[in-house]
Amino acid sequence: MTIDEFNRLDPAGAADVLAACAAIEGWIAELVSRRPFPSRQALLDAASKAAEDWPRSAVDVALAHHPRIAERPDATRLGPANAAHSTREQAGLAGIDSVTQTAILAGNAAYEERFGRVFLIRAAGRSPEQILAELTRRLAHDDATEDAIVARELAEIALLRLGQAVAA
Repeated sequence: MTIDEFNRLDPAGAADVLAACAAIEGWIAELVSRRPFPSRQALLDAASKAAEDWPRSAVDVALAHHPRIAERPDATRLGPANAAHSTREQAGLAGIDSVTQTAILAGNAAYEERFGRVFLIRAAGRSPEQILAELTRRLAHDDATEDAIVARELAEIALLRLGQAVAA
């Protein structure tokens, strides 16, 4: 859709578009209320700014809409829009070798035990080896450091999805 089409959506329709990017109520409400945006870039800039201070509680809610890395997204659990986004974003993992996949799946389990949430990374543009290296590195973080990284990764994913949803 174009920025004009996004601006013309009723509030619920605009909220649905944004929720598929990041299910963070405050972020969604702020962006819906600021319409109309003069350009796609203005929307992306506003979305980026609004994502700067997401609290952990909001990020944790949004993580429920993300699959484990290297696992097939479940549309029943995630919803069709989130599953489709995740499938596109993890396309680089399609040819993953079994050793790397096993290591990522084991890393996912270790991460969930360590931090109590799914490992989140912007997979788009990253190789399986880069994802595994980042997962391994992040397991050594303290909670505050990891909270900040997860919020940043979620914002990157949200902006990527929004940029795809509202075409240039």
